Amino acid sequence: MTATTPSVLLATFDLLPDGEPDGALLVEALAERGVEARWVCWDDPAVDWAVADLVAVRSTWDYHRRLPEFLAWARRVEAGTRLLNGSDVFAWNADKGYLIELADAVPVVPTALLADTELAPGLRDALGRWGTVVVKPRTGAGGVGLVVASRTDDPALAGLLAGPWIAQPLVESVRTAGESSVFVLEGEPVAQVDKVAAGEEVRVHPKYGGSSRAVALDPVRADVAREAVRSAAALRGGDLAYARVDLMQWEGQWSLSELELIEPGLYLDVVPDLAGSFADLLADLLARRAERG
Repeated sequence: MTATTPSVLLATFDLLPDGEPDGALLVEALAERGVEARWVCWDDPAVDWAVADLVAVRSTWDYHRRLPEFLAWARRVEAGTRLLNGSDVFAWNADKGYLIELADAVPVVPTALLADTELAPGLRDALGRWGTVVVKPRTGAGGVGLVVASRTDDPALAGLLAGPWIAQPLVESVRTAGESSVFVLEGEPVAQVDKVAAGEEVRVHPKYGGSSRAVALDPVRADVAREAVRSAAALRGGDLAYARVDLMQWEGQWSLSELELIEPGLYLDVVPDLAGSFADLLADLLARRAERG
């Protein structure tokens, strides 16, 4: 990277050295805007992060297995350059307990915390409130370790990963209306992907048979997504450059199921135009930084 050309490092992990699916589109879109960019693994000791004008965490999809190390890395990076969203936001967003904090501001799929030492009573309470429940790690990604249970001795609970966990009601509409992901850049919704689970599955990811398609941005879902990001930014005391807001229908309204502020996939293989939108965001941030000197 040259001294005169704005530069961006896109953080990924070692199983995806070339970044998220169709990640080359993002590098190309940034080049068209006069920005040099390349994919680098977040834990590569040879990378000098301080040479970049911006660092954007993209497909670091092992962070949940190595959270203390990942957060320590994020703090080191932002000590030398700008890290989008930043380590404090990452630490907050890595614990799905944030859903309870946001429930006062936006519709949220009901969420209960389950502690390691109180799994049985916590689970009994959740089952009493909602019937069948979804249990998943408070720090997790990609639906790994998600269990659907209808009683405390449900054999499915043998699949639980290490706690603590959250419990939520099983949202049956994920198999019909599905889940919507709204992409929010600098506070404004820019695109939407609708996802549907396959068969009796509740996870919408393709590896579980789910399907995704780009759709026109729905104003109702866009409003919920916008408010979710605004509320999260207010809680964290700063701006959020990017977010993916996952929504499900619960009791007749679109409700927040997860807010992805660390490494949300852009679904570039489904919405290739998002590469340009994300590149515009980075180019604008770099231009503002240059104006400030």
